[in-house]
Amino acid sequence: MAGMRRSDQLLLFIAASSLCLLMTLVDATLRRDAVTSRLLPPSRLVAELGLTDLALFTDARYIRHLSQSDLHAPFQDHPLAMEHFPSGSLVQPPMGLTP
Repeated sequence: MAGMRRSDQLLLFIAASSLCLLMTLVDATLRRDAVTSRLLPPSRLVAELGLTDLALFTDARYIRHLSQSDLHAPFQDHPLAMEHFPSGSLVQPPMGLTP
């Protein structure tokens, strides 16, 4: 490997990374049936109990159930306060607030 040019090393790294990505996609395709059969009982339970939302994040109460939070909950400390939790930056604002 000492005699390789840096461009050849980069090309080898890109090829190895692409192979790893391809193997990940093939693995996900092969495991799809096992995962969907495991998800059927919880989805039936959700339908039977009439649950409204899935708790996507666990950090802040206004991020846990987006339909249950008010518009001022993220700014409960101060109106110009920075977001405390990283999941707050992953959630888009409601449709009525965006232009």
